[in-house]
Amino acid sequence: MIWRVEHLVEIDSTNAWLARRAREGADEGLVVFADFQSAGRGRLERSWVAPARTSLLCSVLLRPSLELDQVQLVVAAASLAARAALVRLCGLRPGLKWPNDLVVDDAKLAGTLAEVVADPGFAVVVGLGINLSEHPPELVATDVLAESSITMAARGLLDIVLEELEWRYALLESDEGRSRLRDEYRRALVTLGRRVVVERTNDLLEGEARDVDDSGRLIVDVDGVEVAVSTGDVVHVRPVGSAR
Repeated sequence: MIWRVEHLVEIDSTNAWLARRAREGADEGLVVFADFQSAGRGRLERSWVAPARTSLLCSVLLRPSLELDQVQLVVAAASLAARAALVRLCGLRPGLKWPNDLVVDDAKLAGTLAEVVADPGFAVVVGLGINLSEHPPELVATDVLAESSITMAARGLLDIVLEELEWRYALLESDEGRSRLRDEYRRALVTLGRRVVVERTNDLLEGEARDVDDSGRLIVDVDGVEVAVSTGDVVHVRPVGSAR
């Protein structure tokens, strides 16, 4: 993979910018990172706001040979790459919260957001936001500086994330490779074995998160019935009396 990295001082959203390039036919491997996003987004159209130069805000264009229902595996590869990069650079080993967050004791450190662009061809734009030196005070969140006492440059971290993503992305090309990726994903997921509430478009599910299936969907045991969740926002139900 040849990564072509573009840096922007300010943009509405790195995902929106890269989706526009994808629709124009850009090849995979195009990466954009910005010092500031004026309209950054997270899951369920939530806003993602960070002061300038306090976070890694980037998006990657990929064109995987996967079915649409396997896009969660691309998210898994990106999240695992970000986690591995943080381990290498500062020794911080966050857990993964299904489907797209990196967390430290349930406090959000980072998030990924995949968007499918279907024309021309099939492309996936994967956005990644990692709190480096600040985090939103109104949320249960944290940042790299607070957790490791290390000040990290966004571009330096991005380079290592791309190194870690390249070989994990290659795993998606085969059944054996996807199995290896899912195994790493399972080991990193702190959601598994937890009581969870899943907010879906039209309802809520509550049960125990048991596993992820071959497509990366979360398997939740709801009163003895296993439900495969492909999209939704997950809340970890903390035991009574626990605290961060």
